[in-house]
Amino acid sequence: LVLLQNAGHKGSYGYHKLKEREPRACIRFKCALTNTILDILRRRPGWVEVKEEGEWDFYWCDISWLRENFDHTYMDEHVRICHFRNHYELTRKNYIVKNLKRFRKQIEREAGKLEATKCDFFPKTFEMPSEYHLFVEEFRKNPGITWIMKPVARSQGRGIFLFRKLKDVIDWRKVKHVLSLLTPPNFFFFFWEDDQKDETQVENYVAQCYIENPYLIGGRKFDLRVYVLVMSYIPLKAWLYRDGFARFSNTRFTLSSIDDHYVHLTNVAVQKTAPDYDPEKGCKWMIQRFRQYLTAKHGAEAVETLFAEMDNIFIKSLQSVQKVIISDKHCFELYGYDILIDQDLKPWLLEVNASPSLTASSQEDYELKCRLLKDTLHIVDMEGRLTGKEKRIGGFDLMWSDGPVSRAEGNVDTPVNGSFMANTHLGYNNDRKKQLKQLFRPLHTQQKV
Repeated sequence: LVLLQNAGHKGSYGYHKLKEREPRACIRFKCALTNTILDILRRRPGWVEVKEEGEWDFYWCDISWLRENFDHTYMDEHVRICHFRNHYELTRKNYIVKNLKRFRKQIEREAGKLEATKCDFFPKTFEMPSEYHLFVEEFRKNPGITWIMKPVARSQGRGIFLFRKLKDVIDWRKVKHVLSLLTPPNFFFFFWEDDQKDETQVENYVAQCYIENPYLIGGRKFDLRVYVLVMSYIPLKAWLYRDGFARFSNTRFTLSSIDDHYVHLTNVAVQKTAPDYDPEKGCKWMIQRFRQYLTAKHGAEAVETLFAEMDNIFIKSLQSVQKVIISDKHCFELYGYDILIDQDLKPWLLEVNASPSLTASSQEDYELKCRLLKDTLHIVDMEGRLTGKEKRIGGFDLMWSDGPVSRAEGNVDTPVNGSFMANTHLGYNNDRKKQLKQLFRPLHTQQKV
């Protein structure tokens, strides 16, 4: 097989004569990470790891590679990489808010105010320092409430702080001004380097109204991590994973100590540094356990409503960036959604992660991420085994395919007599092995699922 060369490009990947969906016996892969995903790729039958500059068919790349190489790399039809070119439109805290606000205005113009309220799932947010004066105006309308400041492009709880006094932000702004003397005038930014070995860049923040009434379990705050796999934006095709987890803080919730990160931040990277953190016990519940707990306490109907509202968050957030994300056929993306539930059982979108942590914090966490990544690769389907009509693959359920997908058999995608039920099963039993054996029946004796 002759490798297709393309003058003017840094590299070209894939075989010239292979058709996009033609079955392949050997998949050459590269992986920029050294955690669970590398384990899964190395164990996948027929997949062969290539090193350094070797040619590849599949690349689980990091963000820096994407930015530096994507626009200069020719990829053959079947080649796949794990990020969309401008994924940050959804995953940077300032961009997602900008896109959601714009999308809400669009819905209000086209469908009315009532329909637009379906986008009211993110806390009131201002980009800092560009919207500083708007923030001050809002702050003075509701004195005494708690706000949270977040760097727009950092992770694992770094740089976050809570405040109630405008003086705290004024002091923060002054510090940024001092640190920004080398930047263009009137920019109150400072420099940082992100985890992806990014080039040095300027950083800004968002100021967000803090949810002061979170739902508590055992007196502790938590949020949910939910996984959504997007295979295409035009048309939008998205899958929702049945598994996920609740991440708990290590310390009982209180608003009297807003400086204590062990109370207010649920990130495992933060919680595992707590003096009384127990690595054996951890701070996570499987989402099935969480759903069972809520059902026992509030009833099945209330929980169905809550999870339907979470489905709405996933779809509306993806639709808000559908026209701005570059929907390249070589790209897919596994997003990690962080959802907070308040005492009224209302879900709030906190953020979306383009690189959700694939490092396991326990054996149960490792097994969950192994299942998730195996099923992601089943859907990406480098082997060319799928028909394209599947509504379930392993633990993933197809929730949107250029329109809502019905839970009913067949391809019903519109409500019938008001009985439409979305094809989502978040928190339900994940009997993926049985389903995969049926899906890949001729091959299940050859490949572990």
